[in-house]
Amino acid sequence: MSRKPAVPAEADRQDCGELFGHERQPVRHGLDSLFFYTWSAMKAPRFPALLLSLAILFSLRSDAQSGFVHSRGSELVDGAGKPLMLRGINLGNWFEPEGYMFHLTDGPQSPREMEELTTELIGPEKSAAFWKQWRETYITEADIDRIKAMGFDSVRVPIHWKFFSSDDAEGFRLMDRLVQWARKDGIYIVIDMHCAPGGQTGANIDDSYGYPWLYTDKEAQAQTIAVWRRIAKHYAKEPIVLGYDLLNEPIPHFPQLQRYNGDLEPLYRRIVAAIREVDPNHVVILGGAQWDSNFKVFGPPFDSNSMYTFHKYWTAPDVSVIQEYLDFRDKYRVPIWLGESGENKDEWIAAFVKTLEDNRVGWCFWPYKKMDATSSVVTFDQPENWDKVVKLAAMAPGTGNAEKRIAARPSPEEAQAIFDDLLKKAQFTSERVNNGYVLALGLSPGK
Repeated sequence: MSRKPAVPAEADRQDCGELFGHERQPVRHGLDSLFFYTWSAMKAPRFPALLLSLAILFSLRSDAQSGFVHSRGSELVDGAGKPLMLRGINLGNWFEPEGYMFHLTDGPQSPREMEELTTELIGPEKSAAFWKQWRETYITEADIDRIKAMGFDSVRVPIHWKFFSSDDAEGFRLMDRLVQWARKDGIYIVIDMHCAPGGQTGANIDDSYGYPWLYTDKEAQAQTIAVWRRIAKHYAKEPIVLGYDLLNEPIPHFPQLQRYNGDLEPLYRRIVAAIREVDPNHVVILGGAQWDSNFKVFGPPFDSNSMYTFHKYWTAPDVSVIQEYLDFRDKYRVPIWLGESGENKDEWIAAFVKTLEDNRVGWCFWPYKKMDATSSVVTFDQPENWDKVVKLAAMAPGTGNAEKRIAARPSPEEAQAIFDDLLKKAQFTSERVNNGYVLALGLSPGK
């Protein structure tokens, strides 16, 4: 049976507002909406007829979100209406490899740059095969089982739009597999658009070309909207998918780029409108400007099933750094969520988790897995001779420096052995748990 929309169409919502005799407002949840619409109806001249309309409205609402996580006032609740306190981990470096996680501090950082490096070292065909195998094996069913056993209840999956560019794209196959594992273990999935067409940040994390062209390029916007609509249609009836994090860390703090702050919410509105055409069920998650930190770009909530997310790194771990988001939650009665934090000492992690939970803020720390690091749930060793890759990566790039780079690089055969070893080292059987990090999150590292 097909599901009905969770909220009236925009035109219908306007008609409701005119009928009730008040200006248009976003449809609300639970008791909030019952009080709001009943009060409005009692003031309207056609009160008896409106009772039927209200009954229809709430039956649509109930039908659309039965069994799905959704927002209810300032809380996020599960399909049975029980409040959720999310404790999650980011599956970063899977769909969108980042150079710093490979210790390429002075070298390639974005997925595209990483792919260019492997292409230079082992050739186009073998490079493509390496990254395909990386995506196949970096996150496995055993990883999800371990995440569940540790006490996490959710994962955030940073994605690159290019893996979801068609209905039969590779990303859907991998995500569908993850959905099966997560459904078995009762782990919610948040799908996060880390790399949007054109780039939402202009930095390495969105795989852009050094500028956030998404805000001015109509084709990039159309692609972003189309990809989200495709994802939403695919997972519209899947309750283990909690929601859609529409754009990761949009618009850096760079002064020259804050000119785009005013373009962010209008773009969110367009994306959400496309999602709601095919999916009335899932939470849409909106991150603020300046790396998901600036909520001043938002007006009143425009979707009745939304949550707002912020990220915090390298700050004090006390309530002062989240107070503005608590105030936003209280003002608009919408859920808020920490989508990323971490990259710090265990003592800081533990203190910040306490601050979040004392204030009923769900969280999702970063990341699940990194090479040779303690600031992640698990880690794995560097492959043999990885220092040769690091050294080449730090050299001046480009074909203008080809002679120097060729003289310094490992042979194609040696480079292939290095990357083959990397695939082995990054597998589940070679991972080690960082007990201190997991304990700092208040969870159990297990055996």
